[in-house]
Amino acid sequence: MLEIIKGYYAYFFLVAVFCIGLFGMMVKRNLMKKVMGMSMVQSAVILFWIVSAFKEGATVTVLDPTREVENADLYLNPLPHTLMLTAIVVAVVTLGVSFALLIVIYRRYRTLEEPLLLEKMQ
Repeated sequence: MLEIIKGYYAYFFLVAVFCIGLFGMMVKRNLMKKVMGMSMVQSAVILFWIVSAFKEGATVTVLDPTREVENADLYLNPLPHTLMLTAIVVAVVTLGVSFALLIVIYRRYRTLEEPLLLEKMQ
């Protein structure tokens, strides 16, 4: 059991971060805490993809004369890292737009608590 935890501790940590973020999005009533939970979920998913693309002893996909071209296990796959760069950009934009919306909501209704906000909107 201890060997499983040693080998996959990064995955257990990322599942914990994902669950904490999901809890924040679903249970918390403050909109700022919901946005923080959304950011944690996004970060956990991005880090999961990056951790899962890691290979022990592999190198970047630049042709290295000291390594064989036929053995593809000696090179990293650049696709997950490329996709996660795009996901990071999307996460930053999502976070910026949600902060802008929170500022507008707070200026108009003077609260970020969801029950009070729903009352004031009616």
